[in-house]
Parts: sequence; structure tokens; C-alpha cells
Amino acid sequence: MRTHESQEMYLETILLLRKKRSSVRSVDIVEERGYAKSSVSRAVNLLLKDGLVNVDQNGEITLTAEGLKKAEDVYEKHRVFTEVFMHMGADRELAEDNACRVEHVISDDLFVILKKYLEK
Repeated sequence: MRTHESQEMYLETILLLRKKRSSVRSVDIVEERGYAKSSVSRAVNLLLKDGLVNVDQNGEITLTAEGLKKAEDVYEKHRVFTEVFMHMGADRELAEDNACRVEHVISDDLFVILKKYLEK
């Protein structure tokens, strides 16, 4: 996992999987994202090292408080951008695809400004 973007993507994936099922393991991330098992294992180990997830003896992955905050922040950006793009005329698939790209590169400061603008 090389970038901040990748870290955010994994955290968001864990968050969304957790909403669908009672437990999340690496194999669930592999199935959801279509990545190699070795790539997911490496990423989960880095998230563990960074204190963003916990992994129990059964391989269940849970987000730490810090990991949950980061995952929720990314997911909020995803939802807002998807909504904005659809409001502008994009279909859901196009909006979702582009929201995934934009959510990782916009600064938190600019996102707060955008949200305030949209609330007007």
C-alpha cells in the first residue's frame, strides 16, 4: 500500500463491508475489491501497524476509533460527491466512479467549503 489514497480505500471498504455483515476478514476485502490476497494481507498489516485496525485471532478486522473516523470521513466525501454529480446529470455509475477518484484527492479544508456552499 503506497499511498494515502489506498489506505483510505481500504478503510472505506472495511466500513462498508461491516455495514453489510457481522464480521470482516481479509478474504471479504479480496472478494469485494478483486485484489490479490497478498496485496490485501500487506495492506491490512500496514493498517494494523498504523493503529487504524485491529485483527483478532480469528482474522476478524475491526476499525479502531481513529480508523473509523478516517473511514467515515472518506465515505462522507463519497456520498456528497456522488449526490452532486448525479444532481449535475451524471448517472449513478458515472457519479460513483468519479466520486471514488475525487474523494481521495480533495483537501479536508476545501471539502468543508464545498459542503457549506451546498448547504446554501
